[in-house]
Amino acid sequence: FAICIVCSSLLAGVYALTKAPIDAAANAKNEAAIKEVLPPSAVAVEEERTVDFEGASYSYNLAYDEQGNTVGCAINVAPVGFGGPIAIKVGFDANGVIWNTKVLSQAETPGLGAKCTEPAFAEQFKGFDPAAKKLSVKKDGGDVDAITASTITSRAYADGLALAVKVFQAIAQTP
Repeated sequence: FAICIVCSSLLAGVYALTKAPIDAAANAKNEAAIKEVLPPSAVAVEEERTVDFEGASYSYNLAYDEQGNTVGCAINVAPVGFGGPIAIKVGFDANGVIWNTKVLSQAETPGLGAKCTEPAFAEQFKGFDPAAKKLSVKKDGGDVDAITASTITSRAYADGLALAVKVFQAIAQTP
């Protein structure tokens, strides 16, 4: 019993000491991802908001230019891939075109699904206009090149971006 008390106390102490630095690192990673997925004309990004869409809540940040005009939106989605949720930040310009994407976390198979973090896969989504192209893998009749031998991850990524498009449209309709 005494050993359990001592171990629990030590664990609680280590947690208390490391919580602030871990949270600060996560916030820094999130802020860097926001800057990466938004257009360069975005000079001000507002605090994170949430929107409810189809029974789920999604966080997003709106971005503004120097004159205060909305120039973009960064939305967080987490589609389920082969290894679990893939946390993706999706950046849109003011017209609803995908500006860029960034994987925040994933647990896909190394060498296969984990390639969703590589620029070779993610580059195809820069400037992707969901009004003109279909956000699904080519195998399913869409315009997305799948990762070789990792169709499940590719589908999840494309589905996540398609969901982000719908969330963006819901945000755009909100006064």
